[in-house]
Amino acid sequence: MPAVNADPTRSGAWLTIGSFDGVHKGHQQIIRTLVESARQSSAPAVVLTFFPHPVKVLRDFKDPFYLTTPVEKNRYISQLGVTTLLTMQFSRDISQFSAFDFMKILHNRLKFSCLLIGYDFHLGRNREGDFNRLTEIGRELGYCVVAIDPLKSDEEPVSSSRIRKLLLDGDLDAANRLSGRWYELNGEVVHGDGRGRHIGIPTANIDAWPEKLVPKAGIYATWSKVGQRYLPGVVNIGVRPTFYDQPTLQTIEVHLLDFDEDIYSKEMRLFFVERIRDEEKFDSTDALMVQIHDDIKKAKEILAHAPAEKNIPA
Repeated sequence: MPAVNADPTRSGAWLTIGSFDGVHKGHQQIIRTLVESARQSSAPAVVLTFFPHPVKVLRDFKDPFYLTTPVEKNRYISQLGVTTLLTMQFSRDISQFSAFDFMKILHNRLKFSCLLIGYDFHLGRNREGDFNRLTEIGRELGYCVVAIDPLKSDEEPVSSSRIRKLLLDGDLDAANRLSGRWYELNGEVVHGDGRGRHIGIPTANIDAWPEKLVPKAGIYATWSKVGQRYLPGVVNIGVRPTFYDQPTLQTIEVHLLDFDEDIYSKEMRLFFVERIRDEEKFDSTDALMVQIHDDIKKAKEILAHAPAEKNIPA
């Protein structure tokens, strides 16, 4: 990623600000530009992000929303080579700061020499702090402001909201492509109702963070990471309609291929490689079993061409 030309007399940090939920390819472009520009200026590269996401606070959004947990987001950003990663707790009180007041406090504390932002970035009360306003503030406080053009795919900007819609629509391939990685869920392995083991297909139930967006119900080929091991598997997201006539809570169940160890209470990272099919209601358990074995066969073929070690960052 090329650096952005900056005043060589400036020696303070380079800063970027954003929610960066998902740390998708557009975010990666911003952060890589930040890191390279800071390196050429022999300055620190600083990322300031927020939690909770401003949308969750200001719109009182209740549905699962996040593409990354705070831990995942920190991991992905840190892997891009930043010097310092800061997380600010976002609140309605913070949203009432004017753009000038917020940037003045930030500049006094961080002493940055340049602010690098995305093309659609806004900050401050009533979103007043767009590129033009932030540039005016920068002139007054003594730092430059640089906006990065959007990264586009199929002539549309790559965005977190676009990826959320793709996941909910079942277009995992497109969501992964815009993210630059396989979508991830993680959580503790917990006991389920034992139906999988009863029919000879034991599954591990994942207790994922309830605010993390779960892909559309269906069957997926996945890699799981437990400890330092990568385990191939087939995931069912859904309500298991073959066994239950009445709606039940959605579960995330992974059948680990050729694996039979006790991993209850262990943390699992689950990576979604490819969507195989929708969840279906079958007329009998036998018909379901035929389909499950076909799903396993397909998953093995998919994962044979998508090795975990080459596609999952540490």
